[in-house]
Amino acid sequence: MNILEKIVADKRKEVDLKKSLITLPQLEASVMMERTSVSLAEVLRKSNSGIIAEHKRRSPSKSVINHDLSVQDVAKGYTDAGVCGISVLTDGKYFGGSLDDLVLARASTNIPLLRKEFIIDEYQIVEAKAYGADVILLIAAILSKDEIKNLSELAKGMGLDVLLEVHNEEELEKSLMPSLDMLGVNNRNLKSFEVDLDISKTLSKKIPDDFLKVSESGISSVEAIRELKEFDYQGFLIGENFMKTDNPGKSAEEFITKIIS
Repeated sequence: MNILEKIVADKRKEVDLKKSLITLPQLEASVMMERTSVSLAEVLRKSNSGIIAEHKRRSPSKSVINHDLSVQDVAKGYTDAGVCGISVLTDGKYFGGSLDDLVLARASTNIPLLRKEFIIDEYQIVEAKAYGADVILLIAAILSKDEIKNLSELAKGMGLDVLLEVHNEEELEKSLMPSLDMLGVNNRNLKSFEVDLDISKTLSKKIPDDFLKVSESGISSVEAIRELKEFDYQGFLIGENFMKTDNPGKSAEEFITKIIS
């Protein structure tokens, strides 16, 4: 099995366990279910920077990135820096995240929060809403067309934005549907973890204008952002570039200042 297949196999076991511990009615009783979500897509459309900053402790490709900072401090720092939204990793085994991180981030900021997760089940979407997310990520590489449709329609029905992630033309073609708000192109191959920004440039021509375009992974320079804007990208998801520093918020602020200056 490649790394993506391992993650998904483990995720299925994890979701089955969670369902036995916390039932859907218990999740649906969360006070967060009544909260009106903030649309990340709308914020990105009005932004000059388009930065979605990530809280990420580690990854299968880079091992430890930053274990020293609290998610509250990172979320506050990113908010003060003027990012459009914050991506919060909630996978524990491979990325060192948790749903508690989502709760703590939510308590620290009012800007849109993306639950960055390997979503394979409707339960995880209810979870995302119950723990304070505004946006969910769906990954085309691990879902069928019908699964993308069902999961995205459920999320939209709950008032959540949907970011659908693709890596190639085949994934893109099966994913185009009206229940998506944003199409994200992952420059990192999730099977090999190799990164190539040209993937975003190539696929941009194939994405209809109805969808807001987001480029994800491997973006580390202002020059890269400017290049990608030429291909009509309005959102840029950046994790390691900020998280590998001692002060992610300050790094994000300096980065955004260069983009908009």
